[in-house]
Amino acid sequence: MFQAAPDTIAAIATPLVPSAIGILRLSGPQAIAVLEQVFTPCKGVPMSQRPDRQLVYGTLRDQTGAVIDLCLATVSRSPHSYTGEDTAELQCHGSPAVLTLGLEALFAAGARQAQPGEFTRRAFLSGKLDLPQTEAVADLIHAESPQAARQAAGQLGGVLSQRIAAIYDGLTDLMAHFHAVLDYPDEDIEPFQAQEISAALEQAAGDLAKLTGSYRRGRALVEGIPCALVGRPNAGKSTLFNTLLGYDRAIVTPIAGTTRDTVEERLHLGGVLLRLIDTAGLRQAEDQVEQIGVERSRAAVERAELVLVVLDGSAPLTPEDEQALRLGQSAPHCVVIWNKADLCPAAHTLEQLAPGVPSVTLSALTGAGVEQLEDAVQAMFPQDTGLRPGALLTNARQAEAAQRASQAVSQAAQALQGGLPPDAVLFHVEDALTALGQLTGRVVQEDVTARIFERFCVGK
Repeated sequence: MFQAAPDTIAAIATPLVPSAIGILRLSGPQAIAVLEQVFTPCKGVPMSQRPDRQLVYGTLRDQTGAVIDLCLATVSRSPHSYTGEDTAELQCHGSPAVLTLGLEALFAAGARQAQPGEFTRRAFLSGKLDLPQTEAVADLIHAESPQAARQAAGQLGGVLSQRIAAIYDGLTDLMAHFHAVLDYPDEDIEPFQAQEISAALEQAAGDLAKLTGSYRRGRALVEGIPCALVGRPNAGKSTLFNTLLGYDRAIVTPIAGTTRDTVEERLHLGGVLLRLIDTAGLRQAEDQVEQIGVERSRAAVERAELVLVVLDGSAPLTPEDEQALRLGQSAPHCVVIWNKADLCPAAHTLEQLAPGVPSVTLSALTGAGVEQLEDAVQAMFPQDTGLRPGALLTNARQAEAAQRASQAVSQAAQALQGGLPPDAVLFHVEDALTALGQLTGRVVQEDVTARIFERFCVGK
């Protein structure tokens, strides 16, 4: 494992806006010494003689001795700290001016500005966190729903890491047994049996299949489910878009074809985080700009996990409506919305056009019936997966590594079944272990860690 950088870093760890409390954070070999240059406890005992995690009241001063704030300070010594290094925190009043002056005082005392995510990077490099836990810190910061927050908290607590470790350890035992028999033929080591090896590979394959299968749910929790609103012009897509958001985001006019481009926003519907996309109306475009909008609408449907097909319930179905229904049914999930229930509804049936597709009736203008849509979406994406919070893969990096491990285990099983020599089986098992090591950070790649920390803010 890499060693953390030897210098001492400092940063403002809270948003630079007026608030009750603002935090200045330090980490590094001189963290406590730097703190003592700017902070004087009221009762005289210096911070270097204080126990870890004890809040101490005192005075924060700049390099000239001028008082900046009366605040609290605490220290945590290596290795019992977040970063694994000596750390210190100042809990000040949350004035941006106070925090800025305090940070400048820390710089004058010998600290340097921390880079985005550098505190968590040091925690990773010192072995306090593995990569899934590191990624969970960013996920927790950016969580947009209670479910996403619980998932990130569980992952930070090591739930996903434990799930991966169980697979890794099983394959490691298999590798160790293989090598022991092959490398020490004269020792009294129980020979491996093909049936036992096959059972071990089958167990690993099943566990990896469940792990990779969790990515869809994990990604939806963190990023939101891509959801496209489609339909012909003036069916009420933009009105429904605004109603669901609770404010006027999309332009709505009686003129057909007002929406020329996709408009995307995140919102919660039925307890599910959606990336809701309003699209241009589907019809034979009258100009090049509208044609581009229609093409983008089709592209949005291709990427969508859920399509909401909006139909004008007060008018007969048109060929454009039938086209929208066909597009909607091509998505993994689809709901048909009979809109304009506030007007005189026409008689409609979906039995022939969209058999088995759930439908709701509502008024995008008044909001009546929106709860039916919430219930339909919630039924399609139930919250309980049967797994502990934190057990899901949540990003493409994790899913790609898990998929490579799964493929390698499958190749090992095929080699065994094909009667290939043990070395061929070992080769694929080793590939699986390498992929799992890259997933957890046992195998460290600098370019991968650099991409991970791009999401972090300064002070974390």
